[in-house]
Amino acid sequence: MSIHYHHPPESIELTQQSPFSNTTSSCHQSQYTTLDEAEAAVGSGLLLATEASDSTTSPSCMTTTAWVTVNTLATIGIVFTNKAIFSDPAWKLCQLTFASFHFAVTWLTLYILSRPQLGYLSPRRAPILHLLPLAVAMCLNVVLPNLSLAYSSVTFYQIARILLTPTVALLNLLLYGATLPRLAIVALIPVCLGVAMVSYYDSLPSAGTSNRATSPLGIVFAFVGIAASSFYTVWIASYHKKFQMSSMQLLYSQAPVAGIILLYAIPFLDTFPEWRLVSGTRWAMIALSGVFASLINISQFFIVAHTGPVSSTVVGHVKTCTIVAIGWVMSGRSMSDRAVIGILVAISGIIAYSIVMLEHNARR
Repeated sequence: MSIHYHHPPESIELTQQSPFSNTTSSCHQSQYTTLDEAEAAVGSGLLLATEASDSTTSPSCMTTTAWVTVNTLATIGIVFTNKAIFSDPAWKLCQLTFASFHFAVTWLTLYILSRPQLGYLSPRRAPILHLLPLAVAMCLNVVLPNLSLAYSSVTFYQIARILLTPTVALLNLLLYGATLPRLAIVALIPVCLGVAMVSYYDSLPSAGTSNRATSPLGIVFAFVGIAASSFYTVWIASYHKKFQMSSMQLLYSQAPVAGIILLYAIPFLDTFPEWRLVSGTRWAMIALSGVFASLINISQFFIVAHTGPVSSTVVGHVKTCTIVAIGWVMSGRSMSDRAVIGILVAISGIIAYSIVMLEHNARR
């Protein structure tokens, strides 16, 4: 997945409160650099409701709706655009180059936003040697999910990413002793069960053919990618505190470092297509993917600063459901496919988990 990706926005679902209220809280404490990481931190205890945004202004409902719409459409668009790009065998083995392109686009977007004429971001420096481990983790956080998307159906890819939420919560428990409410633990059972069902049925050959919507390799990349993204999500919190940088300042610093790391690995790991044989349509899709990445990063600024955790959580679930539904329709599969049961079980579980954690953190 791309850096929006991610994912995990800057911080969409980090902070929790009652599902029946919506407040504005403080943006400078947001710790995550992609939408995926933020959505994964639902109820993980990494942030409280009062740490979500730092806005003192209340933009119009129309402006809020516009930015949320842009972010939602760009997130959906980047998943399907990247899937179309990776469906081309020539680009499926060019993952590091593609990721480095997205890192460059991300840095350029943040650079433009940091210009004095705009002033949305005040860059801060951090020692490059200190950023190296985080940059390596960032590379894995992007490349592995992209490989999963390349070898899986969009439906499985998106459903599997739901596991990011309970995995981050589990890591938070193991590393920091943060406990979960009993109801939240119960809600995670159908999440894991649903993902397991989709993994099984999506990897079966289609009727009368040997074609699989999701290959075993796609499943491996998905689960390894979830582990990498989960560690990255938890780890980045310590960097945020260590350097006293906002998530976008940290992303601005680490994106070029991650891109340079990939440049050293590209000659050994990537297989390039015949450039003269790449169609103009394919180049246009790659450019469009970069545009979507920029729109996601720009819209993150507004969403994190001006929407409460409840609204953000709802938006995250709407995106998940929309991507899954569109992916299912485009695959031409029928509603009688037993993977549908797994999808419904997983999504119902994660929504229930989010509600429980919103209420739990509202009482803290």
